[in-house]
Amino acid sequence: MEVLSVLILVITFLFFLGLGVPVAWSLGLSSMFTLMVTVATMPAITTVAQRMGAGLDSFSLLAIPFFIVAGELMNRGGIANRLIEFAKSLTGRLPGGLLHVNVVAAMLMGAIAGSAVAAASSMGGILGKRMEKEGYPKALGAAVNITSSTTGLIIPPSNVLIVYSLASGGVSVAALFVAGYLPGLLIGLLLMITAAILIKANKLPAGEPTSFKLITSTFFHAVPSLFLLVLVIGGIVGGVFTATEASAIAVVYSLVLSLFYREIGWKHLPQVLLKSAETTAVVMLLIATSMAMSWVMSSEDIPQNISSALLSLSDNKIVILILINLLLLFVGIFMDMTPAVLIFTPIFLPVVTKLGVDPVHFGIMMVTNLCIGLCTPPVGSVLFIGVGIAKISIQQVIKPLLPLFLAMIVALALIMIFPEISLWLPRMFGL
Repeated sequence: MEVLSVLILVITFLFFLGLGVPVAWSLGLSSMFTLMVTVATMPAITTVAQRMGAGLDSFSLLAIPFFIVAGELMNRGGIANRLIEFAKSLTGRLPGGLLHVNVVAAMLMGAIAGSAVAAASSMGGILGKRMEKEGYPKALGAAVNITSSTTGLIIPPSNVLIVYSLASGGVSVAALFVAGYLPGLLIGLLLMITAAILIKANKLPAGEPTSFKLITSTFFHAVPSLFLLVLVIGGIVGGVFTATEASAIAVVYSLVLSLFYREIGWKHLPQVLLKSAETTAVVMLLIATSMAMSWVMSSEDIPQNISSALLSLSDNKIVILILINLLLLFVGIFMDMTPAVLIFTPIFLPVVTKLGVDPVHFGIMMVTNLCIGLCTPPVGSVLFIGVGIAKISIQQVIKPLLPLFLAMIVALALIMIFPEISLWLPRMFGL
């Protein structure tokens, strides 16, 4: 019966995706049809609906809509411009400096907004015109923007890490947040090294001269934005408030800062809240249907069977992690990050914990892996935003994306092989 359930689950899910049905509905419908193998139609429908409701019954999930609102306020409130100017003062003088500015600013924006989409749209919209004016190849600029924007999902605060905490059964959000810093910086560094090679190949010019005075000035203007990092992460690590409470504080602080900068006014708030509600609705529906599918798979013993099959192949931790990473890389091409985390965490986490892998380390590795999928067709949301803002085709951006993909895969391999990259900071803070 388990084999039949797996076949029905996979075939119906792919069938609905092939018809163009949204991922969330495909997850829910395939879960319902799988459950109908063992129970009657109405109980199957009722059970899936109940599991969707139960999946959203979590206090920690309240952090997601708050961080989405905070990210939307930051994106519109002039914060991105100040971060870009600060990043430009640090790296703008290097050859092809605007590409390095893009990477550094995306990391800073991601560290504040926690959204790859927000970082890609902000950096692409602001830096894209500057790059085009200074003679940068459009495809290269878009490729760097697309890949660097994903660092915001690893560097905290990150909604995906909150989702992983839920799917894993309660891994500390604070530990995950702190663990994301070094891997996020590693990815950014490798992207900058790769960009430097591409810059040399394209013979791009150096940027504008900088000075200590300019760095100090731009840093001073960026301090109020950067202080949000200290406020949110410092409060969580220090035990002053939980991640959910920190997300609410982030909204209040972002609102006050945006009004202070006068980039938005009270009249803009309904639009900000409406956009945030739309994003939240999509994310929450994905979480609900993913949790329903996870429950169906668990009831059919699918995770246990996959775990036994993997452990029967090898008892070598690195071999199993390589196999899992290859599968996740494949999954990331066709599935959005949130449902992938919710579906595959309960399957793979018991396998790796039996081999002695820390759940925090596995969470960072998994999110890093799935970030690559956000940059690949056919469902790469960050890819579509990046090429849309740059006004180029996906075919044009693929060539410069390939070496940047390789840099991200190298970062993933280093994170997998050396767990201390993820675990050193959490252990230092006693998390």
